[in-house]
Amino acid sequence: MNRSDSVVIIPMYNERENAAAIIDAVLSLPVAFDILVIDDNSPDGTAAIVKEKMKEYPGRVDIIERSGKLGLGTAYITGFKACVARGYDYICEMDADFSHNPADLVALRSAAVKGADVVVGSRYVTGVNVVNWPMGRVLMSYYASKYVRMITRMPVHDTTAGFVCYRREVLETLPLDQIKFKGYAFQIEMKFTAYKYGFKVVEKPIVFVNRVLGTSKMNSGIFGEAVFGVIRLKWNSLFKKYDRKKASAK
Repeated sequence: MNRSDSVVIIPMYNERENAAAIIDAVLSLPVAFDILVIDDNSPDGTAAIVKEKMKEYPGRVDIIERSGKLGLGTAYITGFKACVARGYDYICEMDADFSHNPADLVALRSAAVKGADVVVGSRYVTGVNVVNWPMGRVLMSYYASKYVRMITRMPVHDTTAGFVCYRREVLETLPLDQIKFKGYAFQIEMKFTAYKYGFKVVEKPIVFVNRVLGTSKMNSGIFGEAVFGVIRLKWNSLFKKYDRKKASAK
């Protein structure tokens, strides 16, 4: 039996500088969250650090080790399936590098408990709340989200956000094996698909802080997927039926 009804999925690749600290920070919150790490065979020994934390926090921390870098999207799909199977009611996702403040998990979960289906930790819902990013990257991210919102008509300001809490019903309903994007466009596709299925998507303001330790995984190819793939995503949606009852019954 789970000690908590809530879990945080944290993908990790070469995060030895952050792994222990982020686990300690999440498990020290006033609301109990379990942790599932998805490690893509990090050569720096990240998995070994997580396994030490599993001994320190028995039953609260788990790891799924994969054979190599298979993409952020597939890491989250793997985690979503595992957490749904384990019966968690609130399934969150966040980065390992403290760009997302673990304390904000409490507010995201609270909004889901109060009735939201998808809760987005948003950098842009109240302006631009980003710290220590180069201005070019801030502008690129901000206007990419504006662009996605314009194309998809989805009422979400931070469409590429990777700090999200889902109610289990959402992940049970969405056709996870049909989510195609692997990089940051994965985040857009998940929000857009949930929106099309009629789930309630809300945004809670957060402050996003650029990583201090470790190396960013962002590159122009990942960002290009988000910018150009969204047109195909919108076009394909015109020919799909989003039947929530039918999907939930499968």
